[in-house]
Amino acid sequence: MSGLKNVWVVGAGGTTRLLALLAGLALAATLAGGCASLGARGEARVAFDEADRLFRQGDYQAALAGYERIVGEYPEAADRALFEMATIHAHPKNARKDYARALESLQRITADYPASGYRHDGEMMAFYIDSVLSKDQVIAGLQAQAKTLRQDLGAREDDIAALRQQIAALEQKVFAFAALTGPVDRILIEKKARLLKLISKGEVIKSYRVALGGNPEGAKDRQGDNKTPEGMYFIDAKNRDSRYHLSLHISYPNEQDRLRARELGVSPGGDIMIHGIGNGLSWVGGAHADIDWTKGCIAVTDGEIEEIDGLAPVGTPVEIRP
Repeated sequence: MSGLKNVWVVGAGGTTRLLALLAGLALAATLAGGCASLGARGEARVAFDEADRLFRQGDYQAALAGYERIVGEYPEAADRALFEMATIHAHPKNARKDYARALESLQRITADYPASGYRHDGEMMAFYIDSVLSKDQVIAGLQAQAKTLRQDLGAREDDIAALRQQIAALEQKVFAFAALTGPVDRILIEKKARLLKLISKGEVIKSYRVALGGNPEGAKDRQGDNKTPEGMYFIDAKNRDSRYHLSLHISYPNEQDRLRARELGVSPGGDIMIHGIGNGLSWVGGAHADIDWTKGCIAVTDGEIEEIDGLAPVGTPVEIRP
């Protein structure tokens, strides 16, 4: 094998270049000296050539066996063989790479061949392998923590889902009981939270996700602005033949809305309702509330508007908050 070699070590976090050039001109000179000392021992030269060839071909286990034989049979050249073995043990393409065995080979060079030309490069390689192993240990620890947290989160999500089911069941019981006692006191719409709440005797008996006007920020001040109003209103009419399944008309504009529009020199608009989904689109269900799609109205599902209609007669106060 030539005196110049690129070696790569794969850590858990990716591929890191362990050492760009393991040997320079000094190492080449050492190798040349080593080969000269083997002049009378052509068998060692042949053994190295064969092991090097196997290494280049990617037959790492066979190459290791060849270098191990050299260590045993030609101790005067064992330092180079040990270095080649460390290189194979740390090679990223070696499916059976073993950093511990690479370090073991390098440590043998330091201990048994203190004057070897491979000692300096071997110590550098050992330093980088130790660094990779340390990083791998940290990464493995973090991955184990993440796995534990994911497992805990999964267990908690199951608990949360069960609690939500219990809450939904209790809310339905409260709603059913409240429905037996008469109409709600008022309707509260919280625009920021996208929620419509039915209030009875000061308590929320049921909440619904809503969609608002396509321009939901701020109070409505003119016709065609696609904003949902903000203020105090009441249900002043119902339309059971609505294009949106069923609609409850609210008393927008109130006096403040008219005054604001007059000051702006615009029409305040009207036809603001709490309604269901467009006829023929009821299959969308609760997903409709994922976007604000109305022209300023407050939309719920068809089933939900029927519930609200049953508990909110004409005259029910409606408060719409920002």
